[in-house]
Amino acid sequence: MKRFHHILIALSTILLLSCSADPAEIEALYQNGQYERAIEAINRRLFLHVNEIKSIHIRARCYEELGKTKEAMEDYQTIISIDPAYAQAHAGIGKILFEKEYYMQAELPILKASSLDPEDFEILYLAGRSQLMVKNWERAENFLKLAQTMDPDFAETYYYMGMARAGRGDIYGAAASFNTYLKKEPDNITARYNRGFALLKIGYLPWALEDFDFVLKNRPDHIEALGKKGICMARMGNPEGCQLIKEAAEKGSDYALNKMEEFCS
Repeated sequence: MKRFHHILIALSTILLLSCSADPAEIEALYQNGQYERAIEAINRRLFLHVNEIKSIHIRARCYEELGKTKEAMEDYQTIISIDPAYAQAHAGIGKILFEKEYYMQAELPILKASSLDPEDFEILYLAGRSQLMVKNWERAENFLKLAQTMDPDFAETYYYMGMARAGRGDIYGAAASFNTYLKKEPDNITARYNRGFALLKIGYLPWALEDFDFVLKNRPDHIEALGKKGICMARMGNPEGCQLIKEAAEKGSDYALNKMEEFCS
């Protein structure tokens, strides 16, 4: 009986070995969006390769894609317990927290990841965005500059660079960054509005007016663009600007309300 039991164990082991997917198959399942199947294959493989970090990492990414963030976090923590210097695991934890809008909690694991792998574009880009959310403008700009050097064609880095520069009061720099972004993504309404605001602040009124007109054409209910269009017009000597400022203030724009005395007295 004991011998029969040993034979069963041996047969089970052979069966597991034959059914265990290799890493290339697992990666292919993940890349093809077959996340549930990838997880099943990884679970079989981890029965025999308990501490295989690459497989655990792919499983964590599959869980993220499926919205199972608790399971993903557990996998990232497991990876860190095996290899504390595995940057992607720290970044994975930070990314999940960032996407849940836990910005303060996300900061430390993201910064840890960037220190462990300062050559990873995705980590640096995430670090820049996370620093924006905690209002560390200078550090955000530094991370985004590094990301830009790695991938100069990735448009979003210029957008967030504009936000970082605006945050630290570099209005000319912010306008330049938004301008570069809009050359790549000309129809982004938020970027057009932000560039218009920067141009308004530095006195480039016709260009600012053009941006606010674009925003209002696509979003007629954008009261902040309405108020700032009015300010542009008033500063350019057009009396109709005051009416737009009043209209924006009546619709709820505090910025327009605070400017009424200056432009409508």
